[in-house]
Amino acid sequence: MYRMVKGKINPEEITALVRGKESGACITFIGTVRDKSRGREVRYLEYDAYDSMAEREMESIGNEIRKRWKVSNVAIVHRRGKCEIGEVAIVIAISAEHREDAFKGCWFAIERIKREVPIWKKEYYADGEAWIGSKA
Repeated sequence: MYRMVKGKINPEEITALVRGKESGACITFIGTVRDKSRGREVRYLEYDAYDSMAEREMESIGNEIRKRWKVSNVAIVHRRGKCEIGEVAIVIAISAEHREDAFKGCWFAIERIKREVPIWKKEYYADGEAWIGSKA
């Protein structure tokens, strides 16, 4: 599952999608909206994306993870639209027979998503706003 979604993300539901009896490990990365960024207090943020391209890129990352490590299942769900402080912005869930493959795949996924997937973040502060590049 590789999706951009407007509503809240339930990490437990995404994790359940990848778990299976063949998996000895399931790693779930939950990225949340923090209240400070670059020395400024963040009030909330918005994600914008080219959805179909973002989903294709996330799927490509999932396929590359399967080639590099012995993983069973991969799911990546990213939020779009307005996100309040503390809300879940992204969930990456990976299951594998052994934990090392699941951990490595999860780390690889978030780093690649930050660098390559066309998702943009706009941070809102008490005194203004700023678009943040995809490498943030």
